[in-house]
Amino acid sequence: MTGPFTKMVSNCGALTIPAATLISLLLSCTVCCALQSDIDCLKSIKISLEDTLNILASSWNFNNQTEGYICKFTGVDCWHPDENKVLGIRLPDMGLKGEFPRGIQNCSSLTTLDLSNNKLNGSIPFNISKVIGFVVNLDLSSNNLSGEIPVNLANCSYLNFLKLDNNRLTGHIPPEIGLLDRLKTFSVANNQLTGQVPNFRNATMFPAESYDNNQGLCGTPLPVCRGPAKKSPIGLILGATIGGVTVAAVAMTIGMFCYLRRLSRKKKKDEDPEGNKWAKSIKGAKAIKLSMFEKSVSKMRLNDLMKASDNFSKNNIIGSGRTGTVYRAVLDDGTSLMVKRLQNSRHSEKEFVSVMATLGKVKNRNLVPLLGFCVAKKERLLVYKDMPNGNLHDKLHLVSEDKVLEWPLRIKIGIGAAKGFAWLHHNCNPRIIHRNISSKCILLDVEFEPRISDFGLARLMNPIDTHLSTFVNGEFGDMGYVAPEYLRTLVATPKGDVYSFGVVLLELVTGERPTYVTKVPESFKGNLVEWITHLSGESMLHAIDSSLSGKGYDEEVFQVLKVACRCVLSAAKERPTMFEVYQLLRAIGERYNFTTENDILMPSESDDGFQMVEFIVAQDVKEAC
Repeated sequence: MTGPFTKMVSNCGALTIPAATLISLLLSCTVCCALQSDIDCLKSIKISLEDTLNILASSWNFNNQTEGYICKFTGVDCWHPDENKVLGIRLPDMGLKGEFPRGIQNCSSLTTLDLSNNKLNGSIPFNISKVIGFVVNLDLSSNNLSGEIPVNLANCSYLNFLKLDNNRLTGHIPPEIGLLDRLKTFSVANNQLTGQVPNFRNATMFPAESYDNNQGLCGTPLPVCRGPAKKSPIGLILGATIGGVTVAAVAMTIGMFCYLRRLSRKKKKDEDPEGNKWAKSIKGAKAIKLSMFEKSVSKMRLNDLMKASDNFSKNNIIGSGRTGTVYRAVLDDGTSLMVKRLQNSRHSEKEFVSVMATLGKVKNRNLVPLLGFCVAKKERLLVYKDMPNGNLHDKLHLVSEDKVLEWPLRIKIGIGAAKGFAWLHHNCNPRIIHRNISSKCILLDVEFEPRISDFGLARLMNPIDTHLSTFVNGEFGDMGYVAPEYLRTLVATPKGDVYSFGVVLLELVTGERPTYVTKVPESFKGNLVEWITHLSGESMLHAIDSSLSGKGYDEEVFQVLKVACRCVLSAAKERPTMFEVYQLLRAIGERYNFTTENDILMPSESDDGFQMVEFIVAQDVKEAC
């Protein structure tokens, strides 16, 4: 919903130098030298990467010769919409395979590069600063990158945001990285790194979680690095004498031991390329109990979860996102659970337990049942009831044509999800703003009843600050779901949740993804909301998923589309409340008899149906009454 200039401001807002300085520096290159080189840059990306989801194939069409045409490509931000000068490339979660696209150096004015959550392999270019010298935000997390972090990365002096976590990187972290004094976000967690961590000027900005699950790292804020003990000259002489006598006797034994250990480590790396070594660090804590909210499983211990998930094997991963990784665990009695390992929760054990005590009391048939939680060393684990039919996103976008969701099931999911969100907003005590609504957080039980996940978890993520990087870095939700006013206010609101749910309704009606649309002409650049907003009158009928057309549901589908359009209005005050959204959807789907007893929701009596002080989004969490 924001224009390229707004996007430019949002990215440059993370700089610690005046934005005008960087803009002036970048614009010192003339436009004429940037036009063709930037086109060549994007061409090389498309050629060098395997486009498994056909996103680039459908959007990046280089046959168009109109000025600024590449600015309409999916994931491309430009300095100006009529100028082929690339400012940002954002291609997260696009199913891209291959090595780091080195042709990207032709995008000489690039300030943002996000290739996270893909399947990139190989190493980071050793001359990375020559490839992306002016980049402010760099995100290569959640790929299969290997090799060492290049020392040359420290020459990318404008970096504010650097994420290399969840890869297979080895070796030392170059100490020169500590000289990047503009860095605000830094993470290399879940790799295979060793040695001392960089000595940042303000080390408190990067807690231990930034280095999680790299067992060879040390130094502040991690345990102190162990150096060789200092000895007196006499001690050295004596030690050398004794060592000389014994070394010959044990040399062969030590050599054989080291050789076998190296083979063992190599085998472990091959067996565990995803880096799930964190589970081993808590394996010895077998006596730790789980705090359970359900009496039926009150005697469960951490050891039971370890066994049920095969020590949290990567083979049992069933989902991952900004809040953490989800594993399936099957108990001896056949009970199937979901265990979420929280990511980047910087709260103390006392704070975490306090939040859990509140969330454990939040019960509703349209929420994923939170059965319990566990604190094991630095790890925070949540235990949920299993949802065997996965999430709505996968059911809509990752299925074959013969398994598409029919309309009665789609509207059932929409009504149930709306009811759950309305309950969180209006009837839950304390009231909760979800703040991360997407089709991935709507899970489906065995009967395809929608169950909302991740409610209240926003409170357990990194604390909200007042900086624009909070918005840019995705603190308010996934791409394509974030309400436009968040860029200005940086404040989570109920109407922001309504906007995000409106995007989910658009997905249900159109079958399109929120970040790009397959049906649009080449001349259109924008996300799903922008496309729907662009349409009017009867032309909106073309937006409806073709698999739903002509089956007797056309009027209902169109009515839901109109509700969705109201939810994604740019002015927050013009959007309905979540209670009103639920009532509208229930009326549209009345003939399906999806409603149940005790489902009449009465919003609170206030200006907007809310009492803001009771939402779990503030810095201090209030206990439920």
